[in-house]
Parts: sequence; structure tokens; C-alpha cells
Amino acid sequence: MTRLATTWLVYHLTHSALMLGLVSFAGQIVSFALGPLAGVWVERLPRRKLLLWTQAAAAIQSLGLAVLTLAHIITLWEIVALTVLQGVINAFDTPARQVFLMQMIQNPASAGRPGTDRNDLSNAIAINSSMANGARLIGPAIAGLVIAAFGEGWCFLIDGISYFAVIASLLMMSIAPLQLHRKKAGVFEQMREGWDYVRNFRPIRTILLLFALLSLMGYSYAVLLPIFAGQVLHGGPTTLGWLTGASGAGALISAISLIVRKSVVGLTRMLQVSAAMLGCALILFGLSHTLWISLVLMVFVGFGMIQAASVSNTVIQSLAPEDKRARVMSYYTTAFFGASPFGSLLAGILAHRIGAPHTTIITGVFCIAGALWFTFELPKITAIMQPIYEGMGLLPARISAQEADLISVDRKAAV
Repeated sequence: MTRLATTWLVYHLTHSALMLGLVSFAGQIVSFALGPLAGVWVERLPRRKLLLWTQAAAAIQSLGLAVLTLAHIITLWEIVALTVLQGVINAFDTPARQVFLMQMIQNPASAGRPGTDRNDLSNAIAINSSMANGARLIGPAIAGLVIAAFGEGWCFLIDGISYFAVIASLLMMSIAPLQLHRKKAGVFEQMREGWDYVRNFRPIRTILLLFALLSLMGYSYAVLLPIFAGQVLHGGPTTLGWLTGASGAGALISAISLIVRKSVVGLTRMLQVSAAMLGCALILFGLSHTLWISLVLMVFVGFGMIQAASVSNTVIQSLAPEDKRARVMSYYTTAFFGASPFGSLLAGILAHRIGAPHTTIITGVFCIAGALWFTFELPKITAIMQPIYEGMGLLPARISAQEADLISVDRKAAV
């Protein structure tokens, strides 16, 4: 609700595609800059306590937006400042939530058993995505009605109050504390160690590069939706709510498709498909001037974007070692919050010059190009990932030619 209310408020104040891109850029660039540093601190701090602090700070930020908007004194630069604050919060909150999910899966107090099945990770991330994207489906539709009836400030107020439920949930959890191993290495040395691991391990590096490209080009459509709603489809906040809700519906379908999967094996192929789907849907969305066609295409856009994000998240967490997982996930956060602001700014500049439809078509072409590049990389990373998954017990272990000959001899003797 707040994301849609913010974009509509900026558009209402400025009627500028460039300002829409600038506001989005201001918040996300901070998350990009702080991402690697935040990953190190997430590994050093108790994750539940850190999440309590970030959720409390996010509540204050949303309530601040609500007060200023309801009092009719908010300005563009106050929106920018509060968006920057949200970017700082997200830099720490996002990697903390990602690795805390694994801690909950491994937790004997909640799972009722020691250890963990790595296949649970795929389902847990999918369930988490389904809840988040269920909110993306319902929230924008409600926000469009609330904005039309009462204004943007009430969306911010509802958001601010909702954080208290999150804080209460974290406090009520029965979860074993994580055994933190204090490292002698300094913060910057740990940052370099995490960077070297991501840079040298081809599967994670390749997946992060594709996800960064999709965040740069594919996710920038969101900042242009108010223009599509107002100028291309000749609607208002309700139309914007329907477009965002359709995207959320696709995202929810994506999450459900991942919930029913029984293993992380084979997810890289879905990453290839989702990138191509996202690109094609964006190109067609840029060409559409009919509401119902645009809504159908938004379902495919939402499916492709969230499928790519969830699959990237799942595969990276399944491959990353425990002692580096938070730092690796901070680069996942950086790939999203780093590429996305530049994409939003670029989309705003291009839309200002050539229009939102042509801008969306161009971003779709880049997504398809990324899918083609990943197709050539897929056999190489699969060869590296296969023995890792075999060691985890997710794939049956391969046997040598000599072992196969011995098995054949034994079978003949048995006959």
C-alpha cells in the first residue's frame, strides 16, 4: 500500500516521470551503498534483535510519512528524505530477514527435530514469497480505493501500525539463539573475503549478474506504472491499483509454483525461463493501450520478476556456506537495491524523453538478452553445482566408470 501511495503522491505533486525515478533512486541507492557493510554486521549481531530494531525504525518512518501527509504539509524533499531513511533500514533488514529464514528452518524449538533438509529451504522461501506477494495482490487494490476516498496519508498510517504486528510476532517466537562466532578479522577484511567468494564462485556470480540485470531493467516498470495508469490507459489511482494488483497476482502464482516443488534441483532452468518471460511481457505491455490486455500482461510480468527473485534467492542460499551466507545475501540485496535505483532513474530519464511505452519495450529487450546470455552459462554452472548438491544428498551421487563395471560384474554373477 505504501509503495503505491508514495509513487502516486510523487506523481500527484510533480506530474513528472523524472521525479518518480529520482525518488525511487534516492532510497535504493543507499541500500546499494550500505549492502556489503550491512552483510558483515548481520553476521556479527543477533538476527532477531536486529530485525526488531529495523522494524521499529520502519514503523517510525511510515508514521512520519502519515503525519506529514495527513497534515497536508509534506513536500517532495521530505518524501526523498524519508525514502532515504527507508533505504538505510532496508540495507540491514533485507539480508537479516533472508538469513533469519534459514535460522528458523534449522531451529529445533520450532521444527521439532535437529538438523535441516535443504529442500525445506525452497519451500520456506516460496511460502515467505507467497505471503509477501499475497499482500502485493491485495494491498495495491485496497490502496487505490483508500487513496481515491481518503488520500495517500491513510495508506502510510495503516502501514505504520502494521509494523507493531511484525514486532509482536518476532517477540513471540520460540527460537534457539544463534551461536555467534566472533571473528578476529576486521569489518573491511570480512567484506573483502565475502566479495572474493562471490567473485570467484561462478554459479553465484552468474546468478547475481543476471538478477542485477533484471533488477536494473525489468523492475523499473514499477516506477512508470502511474504514467501508464494516467496517460496511456486514461485512468486514476484505481487503475494503478489494478495494474499493481495484477502484477501481485502473477507474483502469487509464482510463489505457489515454488511451494509445490520438492527440491531446489532444476531451479536454474526456471531462472532462464522467468527472465525470458519477463522480457516478452514487458515488450507487449509497452505496446498495449487496452486495460484488460495490460492487466493480463502484468500477471506475466509479476510472475517473471518474482520467480527470478525467489529462484535466485533459493539457489544462492542453498549454495552459500553458513559462515558466509549473510555476506553473500548482502550482495543479493545489493543486486536488487543497487541495480534497481539506477534502473528507476534511467527509466525516468528515458520516459521523460521518449515516453513510458518505448522505455518499457527497451527494458524488455535487455531482459531477453540476459536470458540468452544465461542460456550459454547454464551448462557451466550446472557442472559446478551438481557435485555440491550430491554432497548435500539432493542428487544421487555419480559413480565412476570402474565402479559401474564392478556393479555390472556383480549383477551378472548374481544372475
